[in-house]
Amino acid sequence: MHRLSRDDARRLAVRAQLLDAERPGDLVEVIEQLGSIKIDPTALIAPAEQLIPWTRIGWAYEPGHLRKAVETDRTVFAFDGSFHAASLLPAMVSLMRHRTLRATAAQYVEANAAFRRDILARLRSEGPLTAADIPDTSVVQANNESGWYGSNQVPRMLELMAVCGEVAVAGRRGRQRVWDIPDRVWPRDLPEIAPEEAERILAERRLQAYGIVRRTSPWARVGDAGEPAEVEGSAWRWRVDPAALAALDDDPDGRAAILNPYDRMLFDRPRLAELFDFAYVSEQFKPKAERLYGAFAHPILLGDRFVGLLDAQLDKKKENLVVTAVHELLPFDDEERAMVDAEIRELADWLGVGWPRAAE
Repeated sequence: MHRLSRDDARRLAVRAQLLDAERPGDLVEVIEQLGSIKIDPTALIAPAEQLIPWTRIGWAYEPGHLRKAVETDRTVFAFDGSFHAASLLPAMVSLMRHRTLRATAAQYVEANAAFRRDILARLRSEGPLTAADIPDTSVVQANNESGWYGSNQVPRMLELMAVCGEVAVAGRRGRQRVWDIPDRVWPRDLPEIAPEEAERILAERRLQAYGIVRRTSPWARVGDAGEPAEVEGSAWRWRVDPAALAALDDDPDGRAAILNPYDRMLFDRPRLAELFDFAYVSEQFKPKAERLYGAFAHPILLGDRFVGLLDAQLDKKKENLVVTAVHELLPFDDEERAMVDAEIRELADWLGVGWPRAAE
């Protein structure tokens, strides 16, 4: 049983997410460590899949690196709303191909068996294609109580086929996914892995990305991966990545980091509160009158503390990053304010725009 101070637990979490002063060298290094990065079109400053790598790498990261990694180098692949490290493919494909759909989804696929075959045949003969390129030959419509889908059944069927490993995302045209058969997207010689072994591998990689996490966290699902740990002042049962723990003695200086609201560092809200005393609430869906920090405020990490929230928006017409407010959760001293301002300026430079505050 490892016994950790709260400071050490926070340092493990920050370093596992590559948010310490020692920046990674490239996109593949980032995704190999994090396992995945979220894809989200909400882009008041920049899309999640672009800002998350920039937060780690800094000025050396360019948006085109991600497209090259996915579509040319195949070191990254898209699946279920995220970009994943290609090294995870064998384990993830094993689970895809052994997946059991929920009853309603299974009934929908069975009723539309001919529709599914039509999609596969068209992709084999004409692919890669967007959903808009594929005719809807369905005979049964899926339940759409959520309102998430339109009447066209092609996107719905493609997503169900994707989670079972029958189709894969080959790239994007703008925000539209381009689909193809897996043999033309993934390596054909993927090793066969039993589902139980795949689950173990993925649990270890999730722990690698978190460094330290509650054993029963539904956001991490690490189970018995790693080793048990106690954290000073916490009654939780923790699991810790032994490799990260072994490297903890080397303690580089911290830095300022601006996190997209869909950053993996923020997924496990109870962990943020327990280790960082940070109660993060996204106000995106709150009425405007109830917002305290802005609809899509980006948390600011300074060293191993969440010190503020950045309320800003990219004004493409005026080519400015308009900073409405930097909300200080913990009062900044002069040095801290300079570090945060420098990171905002770096962000504006990366976006290729100026930085006038709203009050200026």
